[in-house]
Amino acid sequence: MKKKWIIVTAVILVLAAAAAGIWFATRPKTEDAMTALGKKGTLAIAMEGTWEPWTYRDQDGNLTGFDVELGRLVAEGLGLKADFREMAWEKVLESVENGSCDIAINCIGYTEERAQKYAFTDPYLYTEAALVVRSDENEISAVKDLKGRKAANARGSTYAQRSEAAGALMEYVDGMEEALQMLQEGRVDATINSKDSLDKYMEEHPDANIRLAQIMLGEKVVIPAQKGSDTLVAAINDVLAKLKEDGTLKALSEKYFGTDLTEEP
Repeated sequence: MKKKWIIVTAVILVLAAAAAGIWFATRPKTEDAMTALGKKGTLAIAMEGTWEPWTYRDQDGNLTGFDVELGRLVAEGLGLKADFREMAWEKVLESVENGSCDIAINCIGYTEERAQKYAFTDPYLYTEAALVVRSDENEISAVKDLKGRKAANARGSTYAQRSEAAGALMEYVDGMEEALQMLQEGRVDATINSKDSLDKYMEEHPDANIRLAQIMLGEKVVIPAQKGSDTLVAAINDVLAKLKEDGTLKALSEKYFGTDLTEEP
């Protein structure tokens, strides 16, 4: 009798396992990113809002900049409404990784390290970077000279990584404005940032006690999304391709940077 119950129990377990296998094979799959966004109707876009001319507040307090206009065009091209979320740089990529934002548009450069954590679109701009020092600084002329000197940049930025690799003593800040203030106050010796942003700053602050010590190849600027958001990335790539083909990206670049940054150097 005991053997009979063992056999019956074994049969039940086999049938249960088979049923579970059928359920897992036929269960509804998680909806893809574009389907989920279509239901939501908005595209949550992470950005700093303090980095002219990429994303900043104008004199009237309106959010504007190259990446802001691009964000609206991308959302419109996807049939969605742009929902801009302003935050400190350290939170921008984190918000994409944890899913609180769908994408980030904030002059984000492609790196192999970042590509391990995020899905990236095709590049939409190609920038230059510049090393900045005080006007009277004579000992720093290149990034290699930063060893043992103080440099300020946002933690986790590619600009900070360049300074760190050179052996600089880092002071981490929220953004470019703070770094340049510390530089002019003599609290740090240098900073690295987008040449386009620095040009704009120097245009608006002609008396700033700073100069560009070295100009370097910058970054391939991309839009990150969560890993696995293949349909979303593909859809954004289609929008970017159309914006480049019809000249919209070039016109935006010339509007905010005074030159065409859409072509790879």
